[in-house]
Amino acid sequence: MKRVLVLCTGNSCRSQMAEGYLRFYSGGKLDIYSAGLKAQHLNPYTVRVMEEDNIDMSEHVAKSIDNFSNQHFDYLITVCDEATEATLEGIHFSKKIHFSIPDPAKATGSDQEVEAAFLKVRETVKRYMLKFLGKALAENVEIA
Repeated sequence: MKRVLVLCTGNSCRSQMAEGYLRFYSGGKLDIYSAGLKAQHLNPYTVRVMEEDNIDMSEHVAKSIDNFSNQHFDYLITVCDEATEATLEGIHFSKKIHFSIPDPAKATGSDQEVEAAFLKVRETVKRYMLKFLGKALAENVEIA
C-alpha cells in the first residue's frame, strides 16, 4: 500500500483536512498520515467545517514531523509554503507535491467570518486532494 504524508506548519488545519479527504476518497487504498513542522492543537474550526462535509475529525490529534523520523513515504504533500521550504531531516519520500494553501487559523473577525475562511480553505484542500488522487491514477500509479 502506498504511503502518503501531508505536511504543514502546525498540523492544526490544512494537513488535517487533507488527511481527512484522502482517507475518505481513497477508500482505504492509501496509508495516509499528516503532521506539522511543530505540532499545535487541532483547531476546533477544522473539526466543525469537516463535520459539515460528513468527515468526523473529532478524534484526530496534531502530530509533529518528528513522529515520522526515519520513515519512507511514496508521496510527501506539502500544503503550505513554510513546509515545502523546510529541511526535513530523516524523512524519506519518492515524490513531493506542493499546494500553496493559505492558513485559515490566521483569519480574524466574527465567528461567522472565521468559519467562512475555514470553509473556503476546506474547499481548496478538497479540490487539491482530488487533483492529487486523479494525478496518481493518471500516472498509472497503483494505489492499492
